Amino acid sequence: MAVAVVRKRTRRAKYITLYSPFLMKETKHELIGEPIETENGRHQWARCTRSHHSQLVNLDAIEAETDKSKAVVHISRDEAKKYSPKDEYQIGDVIFHQVWDDVGIVRSKEVMSNGGNAIIVQFEKGAEKKLIENLVN
Repeated sequence: MAVAVVRKRTRRAKYITLYSPFLMKETKHELIGEPIETENGRHQWARCTRSHHSQLVNLDAIEAETDKSKAVVHISRDEAKKYSPKDEYQIGDVIFHQVWDDVGIVRSKEVMSNGGNAIIVQFEKGAEKKLIENLVN
């Protein structure tokens, strides 16, 4: 009689060392979400394992530079587009969601089962959310 062995697949987190502005020293950061392709390179959120603050980093700059401080992508709420379900967005757009008080980057777009459009946004506070776009009344 053969016994089937089921191995549970675990996701291995990838870590990098970056300067944490809240702790004012270099700390270990976990890369969260998936990399986002932009015209300026691959961007991904990195969350500090101690303070849990997230910052956007340019993965291509990390690989090319020895000084990782140049890889941090500074985004401000003033420069981000304010989210509205009636607006249309492109992959790589930085948006600000007023209700959640959070900034995120559009990772992908999809068509929902009802025929409407949605965007997948990776937010700074670590959550990936699906938001409606181009809503027509």
